[in-house]
Amino acid sequence: EVQLVESGGELVQTGGSLRLSCLVSGLDVTDFTIGWFRQAPAKGWEGVGCIGRRDGISGREGGTYYADSVKGRFTISRDIDKNTVYLQMNNLKPEDTAVYYCAAPAYSGLFTYSLSPSDYNRWGQGTQVTVSS
Repeated sequence: EVQLVESGGELVQTGGSLRLSCLVSGLDVTDFTIGWFRQAPAKGWEGVGCIGRRDGISGREGGTYYADSVKGRFTISRDIDKNTVYLQMNNLKPEDTAVYYCAAPAYSGLFTYSLSPSDYNRWGQGTQVTVSS
C-alpha cells in the first residue's frame, strides 16, 4: 500500500521560512515524479512544483519544475535514504496560506513533470501552512 504523509506546516510570519516533508512508503521516490500542491480557502487546487524521477537508464537525477507564483522562493528536494521529498519555502507571503499536499502518479514514467492534479492519484492528507501579515 502506498502512503504519503506530509508534515511541517505551521503558522509563520510574512518573510519567514518553512520546510515541509512528504514521507513516502510503498514506492521509491526516485522512481516516481512527486508533486506538491496546495489548496487555499475558497480557491481551487494549485500545483506548486514537482521533482522528476531518476532516469532508469542513465541514472540521471530528475529535475524540478515550479509554478511561476513560487519560482525563486520554493525548492523541492528528496532524501533517498529517508524516501522523503521536501518542499523548502522561503520568503513566505500571506497568499501562500493553504493546505499543502504531496502526491504521486499511478505509474512511474507517465510524465516527467506535471502540475496538474488530475495526473496524480495518490495523495497525502495535507498539512496546513498559515502565513500571517
